[in-house]
Amino acid sequence: MITRVFSVRVWAPVGVLTSLAYCVHQRRVARAETPGAPSQRPVDRSLLELKMVQVVFRHGARSPLKPLPREQAEWNLQLLEVPPQTQFDYTVTNLAGGLKPHSPFDSQYRKTVLKGGMFAGQLTNVGMQQMFALGQRLRKSYVEDIPFLSPTFNPLEVFVRSTNIYRNLESTRCLLAGLFQSQKEGPIVIHTDEANSEVLYPNYQNCWSLQERTRGRRQAACLQPGISEDLQKVKEGMGIASNDGVDFLSLLDNVAAEQVHSLPSCPTLRRFAQMIEQRAVDTALYVMQGEDRESLQMAVGPFLHILESNLREVMDPATAPGKTRKLYLYAAHDVTLMPLLIILGIFDHKWPPFAVDLTMELYQHRESKEWFVQLYYHGEASLKVGVGVRWHDPQSPFWKQRSKLVSELERAPVRESQAASSSPTSVCTICVTLELSPGSSP
Repeated sequence: MITRVFSVRVWAPVGVLTSLAYCVHQRRVARAETPGAPSQRPVDRSLLELKMVQVVFRHGARSPLKPLPREQAEWNLQLLEVPPQTQFDYTVTNLAGGLKPHSPFDSQYRKTVLKGGMFAGQLTNVGMQQMFALGQRLRKSYVEDIPFLSPTFNPLEVFVRSTNIYRNLESTRCLLAGLFQSQKEGPIVIHTDEANSEVLYPNYQNCWSLQERTRGRRQAACLQPGISEDLQKVKEGMGIASNDGVDFLSLLDNVAAEQVHSLPSCPTLRRFAQMIEQRAVDTALYVMQGEDRESLQMAVGPFLHILESNLREVMDPATAPGKTRKLYLYAAHDVTLMPLLIILGIFDHKWPPFAVDLTMELYQHRESKEWFVQLYYHGEASLKVGVGVRWHDPQSPFWKQRSKLVSELERAPVRESQAASSSPTSVCTICVTLELSPGSSP
């Protein structure tokens, strides 16, 4: 479980979400505030009413995406047997409610057959159980402990979106089965998008600008001091040639999958498992250029825009009844969660494990009518930064900083894939930075 980031329990007014997306260093600002100042004032939880919950989660345990040379693990087809309690019928549509888009990723995974017969990247029954358990935890929080959600699935209360990858769709099914005990009042629809416009992961394949910023950085990471020596040590222990393209990301992908399934693994992988995870994190941070603001914005900025738009709709008194949901579920990936955690200042420098969740709760104060957000990572309260003004106040330091940062960035709403982007100045829609008008605030 993630260790607590702050020792003082305070809360975050809503506008901080996008401000944090623009200012990675806000965590240090919060720590520097004067203790006892209005921005750190305690909030009586009994006066807060839960209005909405958003959960971003990684899929459950799966087979590796690419086997390692000389690998010993056997991925038996029995790992695909579906636990009965996780059964739950669902339908997949595109974002407009039309036919399910084609999944180029699943087509690619089926080309790799692992020892034992499984395809690469397949959700296993271990992963299904993990997701079912996550659903049970959410049920305890929002059905049993707090009667916020109906005990059965109600499409008027719950919106579900997933990347168009089968392991994520099936992970979502298992989560819903645990959350609602396989009971529903209406059809379960999981919304998904085309691969070329997906924003629930950093879209390196179809975002020209993001691709240019990260081009060659994964390979270059292997040459960095410390990473290079450790990688050579692991490869020598496994008898892998130095020029075979194996890096710490592929090593972690295999060792994490083998460990969670209790499969026999290479002794070298077991011995260096902790070091492999840390170096994989170092590699990913190097590829993402650490806390580089623009790279992080391109990676998950549009997704953060979706999350805050959901918050805004609930907060807006003009929003028509029934337009919003109580619960928003987003099935994503480790490469989604890592930049999100960095942006929010709660990254613990550990690789996001299978079935981990980032949960965002929206509350309204019963008396002052102020809005507050609380974040949880892996079930632990993580970020609670407070300011002493309403989030949409133009004098708010968060609002001023947002306006300043937005003005620095080019906004080019061009809806083109990488193939259509021929100019260095063209930016596809998934790269468009967040730009929300102060006039649209509630």
